[in-house]
Amino acid sequence: MSTQEEQYNDAERAVNRTENSLENAADHAKNKVSEYADKARSYIEEQKSKNETPTKEGFFENLKSNVADAWEDTKDFADKAWEATKDTASDAWEKTKDAAEDVKAEVRKATN
Repeated sequence: MSTQEEQYNDAERAVNRTENSLENAADHAKNKVSEYADKARSYIEEQKSKNETPTKEGFFENLKSNVADAWEDTKDFADKAWEATKDTASDAWEKTKDAAEDVKAEVRKATN
């Protein structure tokens, strides 16, 4: 059984973990807001430089385009990782099959 002191320490650790999680979530949210604010400013400046009127719809289209580009980059990276892993796994499978055949041949030779 745990003592009252251990229970107190466990409760204090739980409170500290919760506090840290909330602080991390708040920092993440703050960073995201700043990131999108920077993107909005960039979009507005870009539109001004083209003598065009920035709009919320245009900003969202710009964000969608950036996300699509990021997805394509991610997909390309994942595709390369898949191919490298698939080839490695395939090679390992072939070596395992070859080793199994070698063992079978040795067993046949030893039992004949």
